[in-house]
Amino acid sequence: MASNSTLNHTSTNTSITVASTSIALTVTKVTTSPSNSTTAAPGFWPSLLDKIPLPRWAIYAIIALILLVILICVLCCCVKCCCKGKKKKKKKPDQKINLKGLNGSTTTALVQPETEDAEYGSVDERRGKLLYSLEYNTARSEMTVGIKEAAELKAMDHGGTSDPYVKVYILPYKSKTFETKVFRKTLNPVFNEHFKYQMSQKELSESTLVMQVYDFNRFSKHDVIGELRLELSAVDWNHVIEEWKDLSEPSKNEQEHLGEICFSLRYVPTASKLTVVILEAKNLKEMDHGGSSDPYVKVQLILDKKKWKKRKTTVKKQTLNPYFNESFTFEVSFEQIQKVQLVISVWDHDKMSRNDAIGKIFLGCDATGNQLRHWADMLSNPRRPMAQWHTLLSADQVDSTLALRRTLKIPFINKTF
Repeated sequence: MASNSTLNHTSTNTSITVASTSIALTVTKVTTSPSNSTTAAPGFWPSLLDKIPLPRWAIYAIIALILLVILICVLCCCVKCCCKGKKKKKKKPDQKINLKGLNGSTTTALVQPETEDAEYGSVDERRGKLLYSLEYNTARSEMTVGIKEAAELKAMDHGGTSDPYVKVYILPYKSKTFETKVFRKTLNPVFNEHFKYQMSQKELSESTLVMQVYDFNRFSKHDVIGELRLELSAVDWNHVIEEWKDLSEPSKNEQEHLGEICFSLRYVPTASKLTVVILEAKNLKEMDHGGSSDPYVKVQLILDKKKWKKRKTTVKKQTLNPYFNESFTFEVSFEQIQKVQLVISVWDHDKMSRNDAIGKIFLGCDATGNQLRHWADMLSNPRRPMAQWHTLLSADQVDSTLALRRTLKIPFINKTF
């Protein structure tokens, strides 16, 4: 019994010891937990990276790539700033040298060396020169103007060239205007074209001959390179005149600008179909009191001196820049296409009064200048629409030109453009 009690006592002590040990361990865990929480801060970034569902090497590669892109952007900005600084530093010495070379107290000589000889413009620049001829036949009351050639014309295109042609008309009689053919990409065109005017000697003494050299642009307004103006009363008509003269800046007294129109032409010989698409017009002349117009376009075909077929677009209200995009198709045989004349006219619609013509142009095999070129482009490119802008002329000018050509029966000459 004594031994049993001793064993029981020993086991009791052992259990107490084990219990106390477990309590001590528990206390140790509790006391050590605060120390673990205080050391969690240094492991913030590793724990954050652990939350990203990518391997560590991929994360580091992305971070390196971002840093590289930022570095490249910074370097590019620095290089641009340095280049700008160098350009400014290079320009300053040149400006100082130019200013030191001047005599006098003003800077007029920079742009206008001889102000007395300059036209109304502020810049005296060379525009080229024109070779022309004049001849007057007293018996027939006929003046012949020859446009021979031009040289050293001013470059109007980005490639350092121009597409020149010459427009010839007489003031104050603007009813007869002629144009030469267009020469592509040259500053020294050779025209060799002649134009005839029926004029009495009295009209000669009151007239001014204008020869304007233009740069042709298919899809925008044609630019004036320069012009010559000759008072015919001061010309010696006892002999034929042929001379070179420098082009001057265009006069402020230009003929009235009526606007421009863009349309396309397409001819299909096998189907005998001529399609005219009136696309748009711009900068039309103001016809109404409110500073606007109500424009529409007439398309007319003239064959054998008679009005043959005609169509017209819808009216666009209160605008000087109407957009139409309306198509008209006419049946014209290949034989007729060589004799027909296409008249495009822009009109202002009025409800209470007669409609007024804003401007006209005509095309055909006996046209001249840009109109002839557009027509020839259409014939040389069958089945393909050819679009081009044209400057409107006055209705009287076009009508008188058509009447003159019908009277003279000028044949079509196949020209190479």
